[in-house]
This record gives sequence, structure tokens and C-alpha cells, in this order.
Amino acid sequence: MVQRKRIMGALVTASVIMTLVAGCGAKTTETTAASTAPQATKAAEAAKAGDGKITVGFSQIGAESGWRGAETQSIQDTAKADPTIDLKFSDAQQKQENQIKAIRSFIAQKVDVIAMAPVVETGWEAVLKEAKDAKIPVILVDRGIDKKNEDLYTSFIGSDFIVEGQNAAKAMAQHLGDKGNIVELEGTVGASAATDRKKGFDDEMKNHPNIKIVKSQSGDFNRATGKQVMEAILKSPEGKDIQGVYAHNDDMALGAIQAIEEAGKKPGTDVKIVSIDGIKEAFEAVKAGKLNTVVECNPLLGPQLFQAAKDLKAGKQVPKWIKSNEDVFTGQKAIDALPNRKY
Repeated sequence: MVQRKRIMGALVTASVIMTLVAGCGAKTTETTAASTAPQATKAAEAAKAGDGKITVGFSQIGAESGWRGAETQSIQDTAKADPTIDLKFSDAQQKQENQIKAIRSFIAQKVDVIAMAPVVETGWEAVLKEAKDAKIPVILVDRGIDKKNEDLYTSFIGSDFIVEGQNAAKAMAQHLGDKGNIVELEGTVGASAATDRKKGFDDEMKNHPNIKIVKSQSGDFNRATGKQVMEAILKSPEGKDIQGVYAHNDDMALGAIQAIEEAGKKPGTDVKIVSIDGIKEAFEAVKAGKLNTVVECNPLLGPQLFQAAKDLKAGKQVPKWIKSNEDVFTGQKAIDALPNRKY
């Protein structure tokens, strides 16, 4: 009997111990789950917020010039060097319809900021309204759009094209001694850079009535096209007696230099040449005496673009117009600046 009681006591004790163990195990599991729940919530919130990157969709016009290539390189290099930037890049190959498709793709991907260098000023209203409805800010880079649609973009980063045209006119007047016939090689028809550079030049030329623009034609901001246009002008009646060429960009000027040389004349001497942009080849042409003045238009806009994108993501206001710093280079000043040209 005593032995039986001892056995029963042992069984009861074992049962109690197992119950206590099971109870501690369950309690431990619940405590662990409770302690990790906030961490799981934080992880979910972090995943929802993203990895801290700012996604920027950029639609580039194309690669029509050395200047454009420098701008593209600046934007891509700046993004590559900054781990907080996720750049989605699209090359429109000079076609507005490709830019519109790219912008709609960026909207669908829900990027944080859309940036573009618009190929022309008009035709953006519908797609930019879509971006605005999606609450995605739009930054224009180096070229503007029709002023009636200013409410559809947040900021413009770039130059004062009208001032560039005025500076080019002043330089031309100085080179010609305020007298002579000149040819104007315009940029892409409808592009803000072409429209404003022409306006600035024409406005300033009103102060120099003895200088006459005998021919004005688009070279589409392209070197080969600039050469072809210049060749045709030199063979035309208007091109028989010219003393100057004003090119809306350096690439067209470099093409014109080739055409002038092939026609048996000395560019920079027989025909004074003033251009806008500031690519390295233009400075080399000044050093060689074939180009007289380069009005700078800074393409290295990557840092300004992504700083503006960061500011917008942080809820800050950015200026409607973020201007780039630029200068005018003639003669020795251009030669001295040549070694430091980055594009």
C-alpha cells in the first residue's frame, strides 16, 4: 500500500511538472511574438516607404550635338555617383512623340519626379496635365515650353536664351565694326532655345542698323545640317557677300566653318563667326583662329537637377527658374579657358 502511494505521488508530481513546463513554453512563445511584432510593423512600414531612393524619370531630346552629349553625361554621372538617386533615362531621338510616350511611362511607374528637355515648346499640355493629376512634379531642363502652360511644370533649370542671343549680337557687332552682311543659322524650329536666341539677337541688332541679316535658316542644331545649309547659302545670291555667321549652337558653327573653308574663304578672318554653347571643339576653333566668339550655355546641369528633385521630395519649394552660371569667351580668354573645358 505504501509503495502504491509512493508511485501515485510520483505520477502526480510528474504531471504537475509537465504542466508547468508546458505553461512556461507557451508563455515564452507569446512573449517572443509580442516583442517582435513592433519590429515586423517597422519593417513593413519601411518596405512601404521604399529604400530611401528618389526615382527620377528623365526624357532627353537625343544626341544632336556635343553639348547635348555633355548634358546627358552630367545627368547620368551625377545619378550614378549618388546612391539615393534611381534614374530612369529615355532618349527621344529628336521626336516629340517619343518624349510623350516616355513621360506616360514614367507616370505609370509612379516616379517621384519627371524631368525633360523638351524638343519643342508646344504640344505638351495633355501629357503634363496627366503628370499633374498624378501629383508628380515636372522639371524642365535647358529648354522651356509655351508660357501659357507654366502652371504644368514646377521648375525650369537652364540658361537665359534671350540674353545669350543679345550677347552674341554684341560680339558680332564688335567683330564687324558695326557694319556688314551676316547669315543666321537657327536651331530646331519651335525649340525654345532657337526662338529665344533669335529674339535676343534680333532685338540687340536694332541697335546696329548697318548690320543686315541677309539669310536666316534652320540647321536643326546639327553639325552636318549646319554644313549643308551653309554650303547652300554660299552658293546663293545672298551668300556672295557676307562678312559674318551667327550660329545658334557650336555644332552648326563648326559645320559652317567646314563649308566656308571648302568655298575657299577663311573662317574667322574673311567671315567672322559667333556661336553659342561652349563645347571644347569650339574653344579649339577659337584658338585656331577659325571662330571668333563663343557665348557659353552650361550643359552640366546634373547636380542642379537632382538637388531640385531632392528638395521637392522633401516637401521644399524650389525656384520657378534655376539659372545656370555662364560667360562669353573671345580670343585669349577662350584660349586660357580651353584646358579646363569638361565637354
